[in-house]
Formats: sequence, structure tokens, C-alpha cells
Amino acid sequence: MPLFSRRRPRPALLFGRAAALAAATALSGCVLDWEKPDATVETPPAFKAAGPARSAAPIRAAREWSLGFRSPELTRLVEKALEQNLDIAAAVARIQQADATARIDSAPLWPSLTMNNIARRTQTPATITSATSTSASTSATTTTGAASSTALRTRRANFLQMQLDASYEIDFWGKNQDASNAARLLAHASRFDRDVVEISTIASVVNAYFQVLTAEDRLRIAHNNIKIAETVLKAIKARLDVGTATALDFSQQDSVVAQQRASVPPLEQTLRQTKNTLAVLLGVPPESAVIKGGSLTRLGFPKVAPGLPSELLLRRPDIAEAEAKLESAEFSVLQARAAFFPSIKMTGYFGVQSVALRSLFRPEAIAWQIAGNMTQPLFDGYNLQGQYLLQQGKFAELAQTYKKQILTAFADVENALIAIQETSRQLKLQGEAAAAARRAYEVAEARLREGTIDIITLSTTETTLFQTEDTLAQVRLAYFQAATSLYSALGGGWSGTTRALEIATEDAAYESDKGPWP
Repeated sequence: MPLFSRRRPRPALLFGRAAALAAATALSGCVLDWEKPDATVETPPAFKAAGPARSAAPIRAAREWSLGFRSPELTRLVEKALEQNLDIAAAVARIQQADATARIDSAPLWPSLTMNNIARRTQTPATITSATSTSASTSATTTTGAASSTALRTRRANFLQMQLDASYEIDFWGKNQDASNAARLLAHASRFDRDVVEISTIASVVNAYFQVLTAEDRLRIAHNNIKIAETVLKAIKARLDVGTATALDFSQQDSVVAQQRASVPPLEQTLRQTKNTLAVLLGVPPESAVIKGGSLTRLGFPKVAPGLPSELLLRRPDIAEAEAKLESAEFSVLQARAAFFPSIKMTGYFGVQSVALRSLFRPEAIAWQIAGNMTQPLFDGYNLQGQYLLQQGKFAELAQTYKKQILTAFADVENALIAIQETSRQLKLQGEAAAAARRAYEVAEARLREGTIDIITLSTTETTLFQTEDTLAQVRLAYFQAATSLYSALGGGWSGTTRALEIATEDAAYESDKGPWP
């Protein structure tokens, strides 16, 4: 089902185009028939990783979706990115360029009218005027050389003109209309591209914020682990002082403390650099970005139903963009085929001409002309045929790209659903592992006070605790990023029911501001 309406050739021209097809084929000596490549993709009834098939409510826009994480700061960052992100601003500028290109390509559908005013005074040299005199007058002349030189005179003349020139190409074969339609669809594609950029930007902002929170969580874990390791080190030092521990025991624990301290700088680097990346996404210098942060454990997890695969085709703006480019290429093929047919152009002018200003506006100074011109390409070194084949090749390429885009969309949703399911399981299991490691450490610490545990067992218990807690923070990050991936895979805040309305609204706003489309 098309995602937007496109203009079709007028029914009155269909017979003319069909008749001209045979004539142009005979004249150009090339075959103009075109077998359009198939661009359909079989749509599965449901996503494998989504459970029973059911329709989903329309996905909410970026701000409403960010509210599901229950973080006011994240919502504020998303709103700021929507307003100030430079990639989105560049995409908006590309829409302006595409609209201007569409208007330029639609210009041949209108008549051309120009004003051509001339006020000219010319001087013809005497050497030219004397050369054009007849040989008979020269042979009859018997004057002296001095007298003949005085007969040489320059000539001056005036010419005044006020004139309107008009021209119009009769688009009998639809060549200019096809060019206009192709450019108009590319303008629609630029709008879809803007939404693709928005979804990517919001996903990057949300994931970067998750990374900031995770880095802060890992730093808190690292600092807590340092305290634990230092506490154990003090206990071993006390045992060493009374002779119940060895210097080797003390050195091994001292090494654990050093390792935990060494884990802090990389985490600090990640935190600060991620904040700088987030600042760029917000369109502000890193020095002026204010990001408070917090903990990923305090965020909620939004639930987004994937719905049906058929609904996905109406949600994803990248699919709509690929379809718009494909349909634009189809009109480009029609335009290249119409170039084989005769070009019919009407020209004319109306105005006044005179050699004197006083007589410029008299009725006898009126001049006008109407002319018709038909040009039929016969042989151009196969240039038109090459252009026709080129556009066919571009359409075939875009057809495969369109099909791949649909398959990629299905795969993105499946992968995101799998990621949510598996990271959810991993998060639960890793939480259990971290809790078990914490209990093991508490038992080991109690035995350390009793003096009934060796340093090897204690060191192993400590290391396990530190690693499981840090891994838990990273798994939680992957779980939240899977939610972002699902949001992006489902087309962000797009809804198929509002897409046609959005295009119509933007077109109406453009026409009210800059005039109607042809």
C-alpha cells in the first residue's frame, strides 16, 4: 500500500503516449518497452520473538516515550536535543533544498514570460558605408580626391523597443510532469530523512545518558570496592603486627587494593568523555552542558508492544524514504522515455519598436509574432537511449534497496526483542550472582575476624564480588539500551495513520508561504 499519494499522467494523454511510443520506437530505432523490477516483500504474520500476534497502539513521540524512564533530566535532554541538535537542523535544511529543487524541476510546466527592452544608438563607420556604395556611382564620379574624401560620412541610427517574450512547451508526452513528480517525491523523501535523523539522534542521546549513569554506578562500585579492600588490608596488617599473618598475605591484599584504585581513572575518563559526546548531541559546548546524572537503578523501564510486521511498514520513516526514492526513480524512467518523443514549443512576442522615442507608442510601432516549433530526435549517438537505460538501472538498484530496507526493519525488531528478552534474563541471573558474591564476602569477612580463613580464599571472594557487581552494572546498561533499540526499530514516534496528514500539512504550509506547486 503506498505511503503517500503521487500524481499520475492525465487520462487524456494515455492514448497519445501509447501512440507516440510506437512512432518514437520507429524513429529512434531502440526498444522503449520496460519490464519494471518487482519490489514487493513477503510480510510475516507476526514477529517470532514477540509472542502472540496482536496490534499495538501507536508509538508515542520522543518526549512521551522518554517519560517512560521516569527521569525528568532525561526528558529535558531529549527536548533540548529536539530543539538544538545540529544534525536535525541540517536535515531540515536539506528539506528546504529538496523543496527548492522540486520547484525548479516543476518550472517547465509553466509558461516563460520575459521583458525585453532595448534603447540602442549605433554608429556605422564611413569606411563601411562607402564600401557598400555601387560601382556605377564610383565610375561616374569625376570629382577630385579632396572632394571624394568629404563625401565619406559616418551613419548613426537609433533603435527603441519595449517587448514581452513568451514561450511554452506543450507537455503532450508528460516529460515535464514526470520530472516534477520525481522531484516532488524526493522532497517527500527529505522529510522522511529528517525523521530518520531525529530517531537516530534521540536514540544516541538516551543511550549516552544511560552510559553516563552506568559510569557513575561503576565508579560508586569501584570506590566501595576500594573501601572494602582497604578494610581487609587493615585487618591483615593488624594480624601481621601480632604475628598471625605473613608479609606475603599483606602484599597480596595490597595488590588487590592497587588494582581497585587503578580501575577508577578509566571510568572517570568514560564518564567525562560521554558527557562531552552528549553535549555535542544537545548542540552546546561541553563546557556549558549541565548533566547531573544519578543511577541507572532508579530509572523505570518502558514497555513498548511491537505490534504486527505490517504495521511496521507504516511506522519506519526509512522505509518511507526508500519508497519515495523508488517512486521518484520510476517517474525518472518515464521522463527519459518521453524524451524520445517530439518536443512541441510555442513562442511569441508582443511589443513596440521604433527609431524615435516620439513614435514608440504609436499604433504603427506595434510588432508581434507567434510561432510553433516541433523537434523530433532522430540520432544523437545513442545519448537518449543511454539516459533511458541509466534510469532503468537506478530504479532496479533502488528496488533492491527498498526490499532490503524492509527486511532490515523486520530483523531490527526481532533483534531488539531478543536483546530485551535475553538481557532481562541475564540481568536477573547476574543480580543473583552478585547477591551470592556479597553473602560469600560477608562470610569471609567474619572468618577473617575470627582468624579462620586463608588469604587466598579471601582474595578470591573479594575479586568475585568486585567483578560480579561491575558486570551487573554493565548488563543493566545493555538491558536499557535494548529498549532504545526497540524504539528505533519500531520507527520512533511515527504512526502510519498520521503520515499522510503530516505530508499534506507540510505541503499546505509550503504552498501558503511560497506559492502553489504546478
